Amino acid sequence: MLLLVKRCWSWLLMISLLCALTNEIEAISPDGEALLSFRSGISSSDGAIRQWRSEDPDPCNWKGVTCDARTKRVTALSLTHHKLSGPLPPELGKLDQLRLLMLHNNNLYDSIPAALGNCTALEGVYLQNNYLTGPIPSEMGNLTGLKNLDISNNGLIGAIPVSLGQLQKLTSFNVSNNFLVGKIPSDGLLAKFSNVSFIGNLKLCGKQIDVVCQDESGNFSIGSGPAPEGKTGKLLISASATVGGLLLVALMCFWGCFLYKKLGTVESKSLAIAVGGGASIVIIKHRYLVNLRGYCNSPTSKLLLYDYLPGGSLDQALHERGDQLDWDSRVNIIVGAAKGLAYLHHDCSPRIIHRDIKSSNILLDGNLEARVSDFGLAKLLEDEESHITTIVAGTFGYLAPEYMQSGRATEKTDVYSFGVLVLEVLSGKIPTDTSFIEKGYNVVGWLNFLISEKRAREIVDRSCEGVETGSLDALISIATKCVSSSPDERPTMLRVVQLLESEVMTPCPSEFYDSSSD
Repeated sequence: MLLLVKRCWSWLLMISLLCALTNEIEAISPDGEALLSFRSGISSSDGAIRQWRSEDPDPCNWKGVTCDARTKRVTALSLTHHKLSGPLPPELGKLDQLRLLMLHNNNLYDSIPAALGNCTALEGVYLQNNYLTGPIPSEMGNLTGLKNLDISNNGLIGAIPVSLGQLQKLTSFNVSNNFLVGKIPSDGLLAKFSNVSFIGNLKLCGKQIDVVCQDESGNFSIGSGPAPEGKTGKLLISASATVGGLLLVALMCFWGCFLYKKLGTVESKSLAIAVGGGASIVIIKHRYLVNLRGYCNSPTSKLLLYDYLPGGSLDQALHERGDQLDWDSRVNIIVGAAKGLAYLHHDCSPRIIHRDIKSSNILLDGNLEARVSDFGLAKLLEDEESHITTIVAGTFGYLAPEYMQSGRATEKTDVYSFGVLVLEVLSGKIPTDTSFIEKGYNVVGWLNFLISEKRAREIVDRSCEGVETGSLDALISIATKCVSSSPDERPTMLRVVQLLESEVMTPCPSEFYDSSSD
């Protein structure tokens, strides 16, 4: 009898072990194993992949995972906007039935694994708006069924692989806003994509972006030929005194310039005169905007005449002159720039998108008070029109991701540029400082990295005196909102002004509507 009981217990133990082993085998199937490898190196502050566990035998039930109903193989991985942080593991290449990979708008870093080229069923790869570095793997040319590839707004380096041009089904392609170099392949399908797919890579060349590559003689030229007549650049001129201004006007007239306008009393607060090419000259009276006193439009030149401001530009104060801007000065400059930009967005009629907010376009008076300048790229927004422009303009490092991708500008693209400006003022570093680029970041990526490490206050310029931690934290919070990868999550400039006055400045009546001017 005792022997029989022992045998029964032995059989029960064996059955239990077999069941456990069976469950374990199911949990670590090739697809599940690949996903668990992905999870092991990734952190997520919102817990999006916390439920991915080896104890769960069916990865098809995991968040962000889609499977084929019949084969139970993983066909899609979609985890966008989940603050995922970490490298992409090569084990992703084992998902050979994966058709859609959507990991954009996260904090992923390190290189794109070459093993991703093994996922030959892929039709869409979306890795934009992360911090991926290293070269684009040539193995991605093996993805013969690929239709959509977006790896823009990362820190990718090196040349664009020729193999990508052989992807016959590719209909959407975007590598903009990286650090890619060399000639864009002109063979295959890459030749059909416009400059929007490649902009923001300063050392790329090719006919797609109208930049001629280095020839046999070693010369490097910009553009595909001489500039068309009447398309010359814009020249900004500051006159230091009335006599200087009159002399300038005389010289302009001597050289055949016309349409010069000397502003006296302007009854209307804004006046816009189209000058061709989609741009406008905008003349506005406001405390935090530089006064545009006149303009000149000739067949060979377009001139804008501004008031002279003795403080020069913010760019010079931060990066060239070695000025030691203290904390109060930096805060006042940020607030002044915000009020000027908010006036353009909310109180001009029609409303105005600046499109080139940057430190060199913020001028300073003798008291270091900010004035927003350079409306040569500004676009007017009629109330009944779509508030979108289609001309790509602006400066690399300040441009919003969606603007780089589509060439469509809204007020929220200005808000993004303002957020970058705030980070520049706080850190004393240009948005594309070499210390960022070496790590595959720009100033926004650096901020996100510091925040993830709980070291956000380290962004402040060490030479800045009188830093107040309370207002610093508030400014970092405001800047973070402004540079959100999602335009819908960015505040309006009016809201930014309200936040600055309530959380950064000593509470006082707003001067937002003050339009006084010299």
